[in-house]
Amino acid sequence: MDVLKHFKAQAIIFDKDGTLIDFDAMWGGWVVFLAEQLRQVSGLEVRSALCLAMGYDDENKKVLAHGKLAATPMSQLYDLTVEVMHSLGQTMEDAKRTVEKGWCIPDPVLLAKPFTDTRALFSQLHEKNIKIAIATTDDRAPTQAMIEAFDIEEYISSMVCADDGIKAKPFPDMVLTLCERMKVEPSKVMVIGDTTADLKMARSAGAGLVVGVLSGVSNARDLVSYADILIESVDELHAYAQQVVEDTTSQSQNGLNTDFAY
Repeated sequence: MDVLKHFKAQAIIFDKDGTLIDFDAMWGGWVVFLAEQLRQVSGLEVRSALCLAMGYDDENKKVLAHGKLAATPMSQLYDLTVEVMHSLGQTMEDAKRTVEKGWCIPDPVLLAKPFTDTRALFSQLHEKNIKIAIATTDDRAPTQAMIEAFDIEEYISSMVCADDGIKAKPFPDMVLTLCERMKVEPSKVMVIGDTTADLKMARSAGAGLVVGVLSGVSNARDLVSYADILIESVDELHAYAQQVVEDTTSQSQNGLNTDFAY
């Protein structure tokens, strides 16, 4: 914990699912619901094949750490679902029609279960002149809806999402883009995530502190090789926000970026 305590972040970049909100609650039930929608459209038993392809352990109700669901943009999950229907015997055209009719996305408000009082945490960080950003493989519309539901929009300096046209995790592009927008050097940034893709992204971008959280799809064994420190959840950051010494050189950089409205 001393590593975290002594790092004076000018900005913190958060992953969303599994880091800020419960991944299984958001995405696990969605796979099963989607399978039922596709069954109704096609008449085919889809559930087992879809869960296997997505990387969802239906028996234990757990998203698998190295599965597609853990860190894949929604557009690619859509294409994967078409491939599943095709593998079940549908022609490619029929598979596309089935998915078009049966497709749905998780409700970003009703299913979003935060791991902490996110507004209180972000308010504390903001008061310390620490900028806040989000890097997620979810799309922008549901991410925006979650932010509004949590009433944290005023604290977010910037965010990058899967459908923004920026190369996704584990490539460094999301972190580097956010750092450029916030005018902060990567070495002054803390990146927090629950998957190896999150941490590899942070490492390759040269982030000053790479923090793995154990609240998502990965365990300590998965993350320890890539993280500077592991924490149970972002709830532990309240203590960091309370004790961190303000970096006076960053005070003049405080404020929101216009790119949030993109």
